[in-house]
Amino acid sequence: MDNIKEPLINDLSEAVVEMDEERTEELANQCIDKGVDVLTAINEGLAKGMEQAGKLYDEGEYYIPELLMCSDAMYKGIDILKPHLPKDSETKFKAVIGVVQGDTHDIGKNLVKIMMETAGFEMYDLGRDVPAVEFVSKAKEVGACIIALSTLMSTTMCGMEDVIKILEEEKLRDKIKVMIGGGPISQKFADKIGADAYTTDATKAAKVAVEIAKGLSEGK
Repeated sequence: MDNIKEPLINDLSEAVVEMDEERTEELANQCIDKGVDVLTAINEGLAKGMEQAGKLYDEGEYYIPELLMCSDAMYKGIDILKPHLPKDSETKFKAVIGVVQGDTHDIGKNLVKIMMETAGFEMYDLGRDVPAVEFVSKAKEVGACIIALSTLMSTTMCGMEDVIKILEEEKLRDKIKVMIGGGPISQKFADKIGADAYTTDATKAAKVAVEIAKGLSEGK
């Protein structure tokens, strides 16, 4: 990243932390004007700012209102940057995404959705606080090959395993793969419940999703 673009990315991140919607919009437009890579602007600017806001919340410096204002600022930036994301017109798979039952935190889920759409997926977003059975029902209805599950709460992680159990009961594990992610999730947990993939950020999630979908289409 050159000497102009790096400070711009850092300022974008800071604007999110400072809950400054107007500044975030301004900086996002500057990123477009100066040719900053859009994925970098989202991941290293907006998402990192939101990540920092989450840490301030965990440390007791921010509360729910501040966190919501940070997310509003982040989404202002995403609205500007998203139309400039490169599209993969050749890939077209279907995926169901949502936050498991008991959790209403959807910032991470929304980022993954954006990146998977950019990678060519047709996304079916079930939103927040979604019962396990609804993920499976929707995947069957639309013919999705991936269910992407998110949570930021350790108390709701069991909902991810419930989805996998339902798929197993309905003998769909060879047709529908499960990806998981979120703050308390780890590779160890993913292995324990039998998830097909665990990723730490939205960009990686999209890349892994494409690999999984292509593998299924090729019968691997």
